[in-house]
Parts: sequence; structure tokens; C-alpha cells
Amino acid sequence: MNQPQRFLSLDVFRGMTVCFMIIVNTPGSGAEPFAMLNHAAWHGFTPTDLVFPSFLFAVGNAMSFSMKKFAQMENSAVLAKIFKRTLLIFLIGYLMYWFPFFSYNEGGGISFSPIANTRILGVLQRIALCYGIASLLIHYLSTRSVIIISLLFLIGYWVALLLFGDAADPFSMTGNAGQYLDLYVLGDKHMYHGEGIAFDPEGILSTIPSCVNVIIGYFAGKFIQEKGKGFETISKLLLAGGLLILIAICLNPVFPINKKLWTSSFVLVTCGLDLVIIGALIYVIEVKSYTKWTGFFTVFGKNPLFIYIVSEVLLTIIGVIIPGLDFRGWVSTRFFQVIAPGPVGSLLFAICFMLTCWLVGYILDKRKIYIRV
Repeated sequence: MNQPQRFLSLDVFRGMTVCFMIIVNTPGSGAEPFAMLNHAAWHGFTPTDLVFPSFLFAVGNAMSFSMKKFAQMENSAVLAKIFKRTLLIFLIGYLMYWFPFFSYNEGGGISFSPIANTRILGVLQRIALCYGIASLLIHYLSTRSVIIISLLFLIGYWVALLLFGDAADPFSMTGNAGQYLDLYVLGDKHMYHGEGIAFDPEGILSTIPSCVNVIIGYFAGKFIQEKGKGFETISKLLLAGGLLILIAICLNPVFPINKKLWTSSFVLVTCGLDLVIIGALIYVIEVKSYTKWTGFFTVFGKNPLFIYIVSEVLLTIIGVIIPGLDFRGWVSTRFFQVIAPGPVGSLLFAICFMLTCWLVGYILDKRKIYIRV
């Protein structure tokens, strides 16, 4: 098969992930979104919980193509490439939380935002760390060793939570080992406070099992390249996906599926679903050649990280230009909640914002501009 065919399913998968990531991250104000567009409150699983792990899975899938070049490179060049990309993505993520670096005070003046209150870890930072760790493991170790280490990551994380968490409930938000570690290493002010307390869903300890999402994505991409895109490949992807989902369901009573803790059962269920989705996309796109609908998603898939960054900083930029105005709240309540009150209006705002970001990607794609980090 030629190269464009080889990458189309991956671009669509990545594009779908970024598209839905923007929708769930930017709901309109004035009404509670549909339940399926919210993360599970704690234990449990919603479709929204699949979005971020799918991005990590797509990172691994893309690595199965790009890392072939490493075999032809000097060891120093490989390390430089991996560490440069890891540090760059991490830095961008960190600067996004610090952005716009200043704030307006009550007297109308401008004050510098202190770095002491800036969150250190986050979505892009986790992508960076998982990419870096997975790349080093895959490049320098055998397939067997990587599989063993992945199992140790999943089992070791479970053991760490049991041994070092609250004896009464080691899987609670305030009593888990990851929470203790983040507070000790990062400190309260450098953590996420969206849950009402200092708790980071992209914390240090939970980054370990999340690396497995990237690793499984890598092996899935490698398997597709080696075996082709026929029915045998599709059936094995579906079978492997179903098996991982079954194992996750069996583990759930003793190690609950939990996105915010990124439990090992959560890794297995999300990777299982991603394998099923990839298998379905290969069937629809490659086998049945139904490709007319794919163009919308490939716009996202060709510049995924950049469009995600655009989605995160766009509303912040508007807030800086118009100080004191909650732009999202104003547009949502004055327009979308008027024409469609309730969760429908919230969803319409999110879709319109997603389409705005898509337009940025479309302009870049038309001009053949692909921003690689």
C-alpha cells in the first residue's frame, strides 16, 4: 500500500480525538453539559474519559512510523531528538498554564503572574513524559522487555497505591499515594485545583501507567504495518481489544476503573476500546474505501498538537483583549442558551468553538503548513 493510505486511518483517529477533546473541554456556560460529555465524578467511565488516553494511543501509533528512522541514526542523535521533543512539549504545556503571564488588578493596572502559583503538570506535560519514556524503552529494549516493563508498570502502580495510600481507602481522592507524592514534590500551589482541592489528575505517579497507553498504541501501529490492513488484521485488533476490555471489567471490583487516578484497569479498558475503534476505521476506510467523510477529521489529524494548543489559548487571549469579560459565559448565555436552553445550548457552543479551531487547521492544511513539535 502507498504512504497516504498507510497514514489515513491514523490521521482520522487522531483527528477524531482532537475534535472531541475540544468539544468536551469547552462546554458553554449557563447549563450543565450532557452527562456523556462530563468525566466520571470518580470511579466509573464515560465516553469523555476515552478522549485523552486515545490521544496517547495515537502518539504511540505515530511513533511506530517515525521511529524507524532511529535505526539509521547515531545514538547521540536519537537521544537528542527524544529529549528535545519531550522538553519542548513539556515547556509548551507549562507555559500554557502560566499564559498570559500577567493579570489585571482592581485598580486597572497590570501585575505579573507569579510563577509560584503555576501548575507544573498537565495534559501536554503528560504527553511529553509518556512520549519520552516510551520512546526510550522501545528504542533501547527488546519487544519482550518492553512488554514485561509495561506489565510491571500496571501491576507496580496498583501495588504502590495499596501500600502507600490510605489503608481505609487507597483509591480515594485525598487518600491515594499519588496525591501524597504530588503534594510532597510539587506542592499545593503547583497542582490542579479544579476538584476543589489540590489534586492533579496528571500527577507524577499516575504518569507511569499512562505510558502503557502509548506503548500499546505503538505495538498496534507496528502490527498493522507488518500484517497489512486485511480482515485478519482487523479481526485480531478486535479480538485483542475485546480481551483487554474483559480483563479491565474483571479487575474493576478490586482496582476500579478511574480516569483521574489513571488506574491500570482504566489503561486496559481505554486501550481495548482504541483497538476496536482502530479496527473499525481500517475496515471502513481501507477495506470498504468509504473516505469521503474523512477530510473533516484529517484537518485536525495533520496538526493535532498545534490545534489543541490553539483551542486552549484562544479564549484566554480574548479574555486579555477584553479585560473583565467572561467571553465564553457572555456568548453562551446571551446567544446559545437563548436559542437552545440547557445542555443542547452548551453543546452548540462547544461545537461552534471546535469549528473555529477546525478553520485554523483548514487554513494551515490548504497552505500545506504542518507544525511539528
